[in-house]
Amino acid sequence: MTRDSVNNSAIELAEPTMLGWLTDYGLDVEYVRSSGNTLFAKNQADGSEFPVLDFAGGYGSVMLGHNHPEVVDVARRILGEGTPIHAQFSRHPYANRLASELNAILHREFGVSEPYYAVFANSGAEAVEAAVKHAELDRGHKVVAAVEAVERSLEEARAAVADSAVVAEETYRALGLPAGDFDALVAEVTRANAEKAARPPVFLALEGGFHGKLVGSTQLTHNPAYRGPFTALARPARFVPFDEPGAVGKILDEERVRLYELEVVDGVVRLAERELPIVTAFLLEPIQGEGGIREVDADLAEEISTACRAAGVPVVVDEVQSGMGRAGAFFASSQIGLRGDYYALSKSLGGGVAKAAVMLVREGFYRGDFELVHSSTFAKDSYSCTIALKALELLEADGGRAYRTAATLGAKLTAVLEALRAENPDLVKEVRGRGLMLGLEFHDQSGSPVPAVAEQAKAGMFGYAVAGYLLREHRIRLFPTASATNTIRFEPSIHLTDAEIAQLDTGLRGLVEVLRDPSKRLV
Repeated sequence: MTRDSVNNSAIELAEPTMLGWLTDYGLDVEYVRSSGNTLFAKNQADGSEFPVLDFAGGYGSVMLGHNHPEVVDVARRILGEGTPIHAQFSRHPYANRLASELNAILHREFGVSEPYYAVFANSGAEAVEAAVKHAELDRGHKVVAAVEAVERSLEEARAAVADSAVVAEETYRALGLPAGDFDALVAEVTRANAEKAARPPVFLALEGGFHGKLVGSTQLTHNPAYRGPFTALARPARFVPFDEPGAVGKILDEERVRLYELEVVDGVVRLAERELPIVTAFLLEPIQGEGGIREVDADLAEEISTACRAAGVPVVVDEVQSGMGRAGAFFASSQIGLRGDYYALSKSLGGGVAKAAVMLVREGFYRGDFELVHSSTFAKDSYSCTIALKALELLEADGGRAYRTAATLGAKLTAVLEALRAENPDLVKEVRGRGLMLGLEFHDQSGSPVPAVAEQAKAGMFGYAVAGYLLREHRIRLFPTASATNTIRFEPSIHLTDAEIAQLDTGLRGLVEVLRDPSKRLV
């Protein structure tokens, strides 16, 4: 370490703006240890530690708890044995085992047997981008096939006309051409088709959805604050209303494009049409995380599946946050009958220790040439894959006891939140979610008689003020959903205890008192 680096150590260089904002709300805590649902924070005054109950759960990354001992043992073994982490461009049997285990779970939960191929990544956003890239590659192949088929139809029609076929007059009229000039007809069909084939792709996603903040995925995220500054960098998505029946089919119909082709039937050449795939994919979360813990119900799931299947549009199911058992099944989408053509998995896949992610794509859509144009230095490595295998083993143990535990604990936690709502209907609007992915939405507090509360609500910071209060006064760590900051999210691990639920209940009731009493401190 140089003298300059020592002298500069007091200068905050790691995202200083964010640190200043955290400091404003009392969230600038340094955590030094963790276990189960507990983080141990460092007292800056004397260096001692104090426990904090963690309901944020790494935004859904610690389904198995912080530093699960069996997961940690696997990590130590891998490093202790000198297992190569960087062995790119070689066989990766551990990655194949992980893909096989994920397929076994998927087949069981959805009652299917079609294989899903795996492409590995390092984060949820990367898994989403891999899915979108693959879907666009697939669409590109289909566009080429459609264009080639149309070109063949023109050549076949030309050969037929040279022989003895005639062109129906309505064929010329349909394109606004004088009858009799076959070369002009072919030229116009070719021109019109070239214009249509050059149309850029369309991505569909649900309003309120969140799929990451990378260049591509941020345009699939509904919150305009995240995507607005970067719209010039990637194709914008078209967002589908969450609660408007029939909207999916209507939008898909609006985006349909058909190429012209010529068909010869009984010696007569007529104008026909061939579908050109324009919509690359439809993306959604079964339970929206950052959008306020909003669930896609079975009716909407069926509408999306039916409409997309009819249009030949693949469905990308983002289970980065809702998957890995958090909702009471490994795939939250399996609970609503929504089978995806692609899946994005991450967060708790890494067992709370590794950065692991995977994109799964069903065989019917898979393109092997994608492997030649997409890769990652750090993905598919022995460390993350082996830890992910251990995480799956723990989740699947005892016939999926972890999933049942998530459902049972979720019901207990929901009961506490619903009781708070029932007792304070003027403050608490709704409780949403499934299993251990829950949200508590407050009514807009910008009109609160308590000045401090109203001020935070008007600034759009109400949820973060709540988080600061609960951490300061009750040593509870939680946060609002980023795109709906009146909703507080709860994503603890399956090791949640009754005592910890009681601690949360006490903290939330203390919060209610603060929201009603001007003499009490919120921030």
